Amino acid sequence: MASLAKTLIVKAVTLIIVLIGVLFLLAIIMGATGLSDKVLNSTLTAEVQEYKQQLSRQIKDPTVLERAVEEYKKERAAALGLDKPWYVRLPQLIYRLLFLDLGYSRTLQSSWGSNKISDLIIDRLPNTIILTTTGILFTSLVGIWMGLYIGSNIGSRSDRVVSISSAASYALPLWFTGLVLILALAYGPKVLWGVQIFPPGGMVSVPPPKEPLAYALDLLWHLALPLMASFIVFFGSWAYTTRNIVFNVSQEDFVNFARAKGLPEGVVRSRYILRPSLPPILTNLILSLAYSISGYIITERVFNWPGMGSLYYQAITALDEPVIFALTYVFTLVYIVARFILEVLYVVVDPRIRLS
Repeated sequence: MASLAKTLIVKAVTLIIVLIGVLFLLAIIMGATGLSDKVLNSTLTAEVQEYKQQLSRQIKDPTVLERAVEEYKKERAAALGLDKPWYVRLPQLIYRLLFLDLGYSRTLQSSWGSNKISDLIIDRLPNTIILTTTGILFTSLVGIWMGLYIGSNIGSRSDRVVSISSAASYALPLWFTGLVLILALAYGPKVLWGVQIFPPGGMVSVPPPKEPLAYALDLLWHLALPLMASFIVFFGSWAYTTRNIVFNVSQEDFVNFARAKGLPEGVVRSRYILRPSLPPILTNLILSLAYSISGYIITERVFNWPGMGSLYYQAITALDEPVIFALTYVFTLVYIVARFILEVLYVVVDPRIRLS
């Protein structure tokens, strides 16, 4: 147990170093290229111009006005950190992020008007979980179940169907599939028959229903097309990947030995095939769920879904440096936590790791 605890501690420290390394790499990219200074100078210029316009209504003397504007410019430059070089300013930002002080956005606001980055994440994260995480969880569970079945029946008709469909679905981009579904099931029926089967985008109707049950049903109605697109694109890859994992394990000597002993096929599948297959399956599942927290930028734009992907896109287009750093930190932190959870799960599901 002591050696196992030591191994997990080493893994945790290694993952934390990776987290810090990602942030410093982002800082170097934004600082050394001059992008950070350019963003802050643009923000400062816009603030100074707005302040000068407001102050010109009160002060008519040009000399006094320019002096007041220069003082304001120096104060705002110091507040934004432009009085310090990037290799001093950005590490300070990273230090605050490591202690979950995410700071404030310069351009973006939550649905209730807050510019705190933590409020932005609280506002958008549930929407991403509803769309992306739910879609991946449902698709992966169905795909894993099908993969476990066809992995034990290689060459069957179901195996051939899933193999062909997985190759076709893997070649389809998610955003393209979403656009096709919008044209076929949202705009098509409305143009041809005047019937709105599915909405083309958005999270709820405008104005949204006020009753909780009606709101939930309206949310599911808007969720149907994105989930359908996610299932079409990802089901085949989940089923085919799981099928290959199960097939490779089923060819091992210990599985053949278990069958030679006359054990029932159900016992062989559950104890000798499924359990050794769990580590790679869990790896795909946990990392996919962790990745889903970041959302799908293009897909959320296609379906006009206000999630984390859209937030990241808005931060990049607005060059909102604090939001870019904070979201990168949060996404990397979620990945680090997922990796550590996997290390613990490996010990639980695979006795060989405990023995080693």
